[in-house]
Amino acid sequence: MKITSVKAIPASAAMGPRVRRNFVFVKVETDEGITGWGEATSGPLAVATMVDEFGQVLVGRDPMEIEKHWQTLYHHFHVRGGVVQMSAISGIEIALWDIKGRALGAPVYELLGGKVRDRIWTYGRWDGPTPAAAVANAMNHVEQGLTALKGDPFEHRGLFIDRRSEDLAVEKMKAVRGAVGDDVELLVEVHGRLSPADAIRVGNRLEPYRPFYYEEPVPPQNLEALKKVSEQINIPIATGERLLTKFDFAELLPLHAVALIQPDIMYAGGILETKKIAAMAEAHYVGIQPHNCYGPFATVAALHFDACTPNFVIQEGGIRPWYQDATIGDFPVQVDGYFGIPPGPGLGVAMNEEWLAANPWDDSARPWAHRLGNHPSRQDIDWS
Repeated sequence: MKITSVKAIPASAAMGPRVRRNFVFVKVETDEGITGWGEATSGPLAVATMVDEFGQVLVGRDPMEIEKHWQTLYHHFHVRGGVVQMSAISGIEIALWDIKGRALGAPVYELLGGKVRDRIWTYGRWDGPTPAAAVANAMNHVEQGLTALKGDPFEHRGLFIDRRSEDLAVEKMKAVRGAVGDDVELLVEVHGRLSPADAIRVGNRLEPYRPFYYEEPVPPQNLEALKKVSEQINIPIATGERLLTKFDFAELLPLHAVALIQPDIMYAGGILETKKIAAMAEAHYVGIQPHNCYGPFATVAALHFDACTPNFVIQEGGIRPWYQDATIGDFPVQVDGYFGIPPGPGLGVAMNEEWLAANPWDDSARPWAHRLGNHPSRQDIDWS
C-alpha cells in the first residue's frame, strides 16, 4: 500500500448562535482505497500549507511506517518544532494511525497495547461571569451526570491580577463548591495569566475549596517560575497544553513541579508522541489529561489514547452537536461523567465530505485562542 495524497482541508463550524470556529482537517489517501482522517487545528491557517508541504514528502511511501514518517517530517527542516510544524505533523500522524487501524481491522488503541480501562472519565464546566452564573453552569453539568468540572474564574487582563478580580474569582469558586458539594471535583483553569507571587497568593486563597488541579497558574515559558509556585501551595498543579514533543516535557518533569500534564495530541506530535510523553510522566508519578478544545478527530484520537494509557486521569472536552453532521460513524456517548471506549477500526469515524464542502474556512471566525481571559468556554455561553 502506498500514500497517493496528503492534503489539508480547512473548514469552519458553528459553535453556537453567535460564534463560528475554524478547523484544519487532514485527509490521507492510499492506492488501496483506504483513507485516513486527522486534524491539525491550532489556530493559524498556515498549518494547512505546512500539511500540504509535508504531504509531498510522503507521497509514494508506505503509510504503515508511522514512526519512520514522523522522524522524517520532524527532521525535514534544520529549524524544528513550533506549533505550525508540530500541528501539521500531528494531523498527518493521526490520519496514518487511522489508515493502519482500518487496514488491520483494529481500533487504534488495540495497536498501542490494548485498553487498560473500560470507560473514560471526563468533565464539564463551572465558569461564568458572576458567582450565580458559575453556579448555574455547574449545576447544569452536574444534572447531566458529570462528576468533575473545570472553570476559569479570572476576569483580569494582563499578568498582574487586581484585587477586585481576585476577590471575584475566589467568590465564584466558593459559591460553586457550596452548590455542588464535596463529591464533585473542581478544576481551576488560569491560562497562564498570573505572576508567580499572585499565583501563590490566589492558590492559597482557593485551597479551602479543594481544587482538584490548579492548571497553568503562570505562563508556560518559565518552568522555574512554575516550580516556585508548586513549592509554596498545597494544590496539585497541571500544565502542558502549550508544550510540544517529549523534548519540552523532558525539561518539565524532572522539576517535580506538577501532578498532571496536559499535552495536546494535535500539536504535541500526534498519538504515538503523546504516548511517549505519558510514559515519561509515568516514571515521574505524574498523571495525564490530554488537552482538547478543537474538533472531532482531536477528540476521538484523545479517547483512543486514554483507553490504552495507564496514567491517564481525566479527559478534557465533550462531543459537540455539530460532530454528528460533520462525521460518519459513532462517537462514544458521555454517560454519568464517562465516555465509553471508542469504536474501530482505525479511529472509528470519518469525515462527512458533503459537510466539509458546505462549511469552508471563515475569515471572520474567531481563532482558537485563550487571549487575556477571552476563553470561548466562558464568553460564548448564553447565560440568560
